[in-house]
Amino acid sequence: MKRFLLALLLAAAPAYAQYPAKPVRIIVPYPPGGTTDILVRLCAAKLTDSLGQPFIVENRPGASAAIGSHGYTLLMGTISSHGINSAIAKLPYDAIKDFAPVTVVASTPNVITVHPQLPARNLAELLALARAKPGKLNFGSTSPGGSPHMSAELLKMMARVDLVHVPYKGAGPMLTDLIGGQIDIGFDNLPSSMGHIRSGKVRAIAVTTPKRWPGAPDIPAVAESVPGYEVSGWFGLLAPAGTPAPVVDTLYRAIAAMLRQPEVQKQMLELGAEPVANTPDAFARQIAAEVEKWKKVVAATGVKVE
Repeated sequence: MKRFLLALLLAAAPAYAQYPAKPVRIIVPYPPGGTTDILVRLCAAKLTDSLGQPFIVENRPGASAAIGSHGYTLLMGTISSHGINSAIAKLPYDAIKDFAPVTVVASTPNVITVHPQLPARNLAELLALARAKPGKLNFGSTSPGGSPHMSAELLKMMARVDLVHVPYKGAGPMLTDLIGGQIDIGFDNLPSSMGHIRSGKVRAIAVTTPKRWPGAPDIPAVAESVPGYEVSGWFGLLAPAGTPAPVVDTLYRAIAAMLRQPEVQKQMLELGAEPVANTPDAFARQIAAEVEKWKKVVAATGVKVE
């Protein structure tokens, strides 16, 4: 029996070694133009060059589970699609069981900002103000259940403060109201807030990554005031569950090599993203940890998304 199994593996090996033998689709479960779309198109172009087959990007919002043949239809997942959503909604897919993680391509921070007239110049002062006025300060986020919103819910839980959520449909409307003084605090992806921070229209309080962000080293990390706090927005490539390990390894090695290229690193940093390229096993552990983390946050805060 052992000889028979070995023979099967050896017979299959050449097919895996030739991967990819036809074009590969990468599904983006979001509309064009966002951070996920921008990053995946950069990856697709580089993978096409390095692996010799076209990697074709398809924007299919809501298609997080609709991926097909092993290794030839991939998905660009995010902290929302493979972490937060599992905690706040019933999904048509299992974020852990239905996918074979390849690697995290990049990570980005969220940022906490305030209106310049709010009497809080750092996170410690903001938390003190919130504790002195429970339920009086409000915060805007870019979408209910998105990582900026859940960054705030995690802060409320860990710092034990009472803030009122004002949901928006996108960063633009939220930032307009923050600049205009209609809301007190904003939670957003750093790239879309950076221009307003630099112009002084809003004051940056902290980034949500565990350490200060290389592109904005003057902005403290939340963890400097609230130990253990971390929210890193990430964007990772996934294949369907059951995809052969050699195919996953081929994709992982190609992406890791791509992310070591200086021009790719420069492009990503200009976008406000940091290249990652962790191993498939590390990515799988990261997804499992995210799912458990956000389940605890939802259970503790009772947050609901309509």
